[in-house]
Amino acid sequence: MSANLFVDTNVLVYSRDSSEPDKQRRAHLWVRELWRTGRGRLSLQVLQEYYVTVTSKLSPGLDATTARREVLAFSAWRPVAADVTLMESAWSLQDRFSLSWWDALIVAAAKRSGSRFLLTEDLRHEQTFDRLRVVNPFHCEPGDILSDP
Repeated sequence: MSANLFVDTNVLVYSRDSSEPDKQRRAHLWVRELWRTGRGRLSLQVLQEYYVTVTSKLSPGLDATTARREVLAFSAWRPVAADVTLMESAWSLQDRFSLSWWDALIVAAAKRSGSRFLLTEDLRHEQTFDRLRVVNPFHCEPGDILSDP
């Protein structure tokens, strides 16, 4: 069975951010491949952050209707919901790895999703959290990871 990739907010946002054309191109490539392979995973936190960023922080951003349509489409990626157990897992990760709170929540959600990889630029490339490995989408190509069993 192919390994899933948990996608952090920054990757989705860069796929829409025309002010960073190189990052936009690379992020769009990742997102397209994850749709094609069905291996993308994320959390409600990621969807919420994405919605806020693309509707109020990007210039040009997305109108609310388009952003909402995209958020609903990304729900096919089986978003992990926050609950007390996820919060407790994030506390443990925060303490063990000296992570910021928000990064700990992302790592906890990625682990809960059963993903093998966490696609983000916010953590160190190749860093591991037990069996979860961080992949910076701007340091490698989708084929480098998506070809892994």
